[in-house]
Amino acid sequence: MSMGDWPEGYGRRVLAEVDSTNAEAARIASALGGPEWILGLRQTKGRGRRGRAWNDPTGNFAATLVMRPAESPDQVALRSFVASLALYDAFVDATGRAGSFALKWPNDVLLNGGKVAGILLESAGMSGAAVSHIAIGIGVNLKHAPDTEQLEAGATRPVSLLSETGADVDPESFLDLLAAAYARYETQFSTYGFEPIRKAWLARAARLGEVITARTMRDETVGSFETVDSAGNLVLNTAKGRVSIAAADIFF
Repeated sequence: MSMGDWPEGYGRRVLAEVDSTNAEAARIASALGGPEWILGLRQTKGRGRRGRAWNDPTGNFAATLVMRPAESPDQVALRSFVASLALYDAFVDATGRAGSFALKWPNDVLLNGGKVAGILLESAGMSGAAVSHIAIGIGVNLKHAPDTEQLEAGATRPVSLLSETGADVDPESFLDLLAAAYARYETQFSTYGFEPIRKAWLARAARLGEVITARTMRDETVGSFETVDSAGNLVLNTAKGRVSIAAADIFF
């Protein structure tokens, strides 16, 4: 993809080194006139969900889209699904292998059953109600997968795009693919709301209809993955009936 395909209205900032692209997003958010992508070619203090460290060897992808959303906070959070769909399309564009990828609730992308990408969505509030800005952090194992010794028991094994598909994609080229795909889904989301995004996400969902385990800091729920509802919650069919889960780690 050439730079001529870069989506109109989106800024593009490539940094040779940064502590964290999400941290950089927080630093520059107030000065932005529109949405902006920040790519860190080397990230020294990457973070995953729940404050976990995110390993970023050279050649992997670490970027954040920072923007000022207009919707209510509950709607803003649904952009993790927008980003998931954009990642899926970018991977298919890079490899031509639609059948190899699947979306794992709430915010991972799987390649041949292994985790190839993750999303970390962070927002900053203003006046206690409206969201002043949102940072959608995205990490992709383009060339290297983390050591499995760092994983908790039962966690999805990490894989890299290169090892699983042979596609050797550099971070800047992947950013071009991702930004174009994200802009398409963002337009759909802002125009038609979450429902078309929800349906598209479910069509690419991992383990839909199968028994999975949702684990939080406090408890564990086992059930059949029925759907994702209009609020983005995971809906499981359990022995005690339907259960809606807002946030959890998922195990297969």
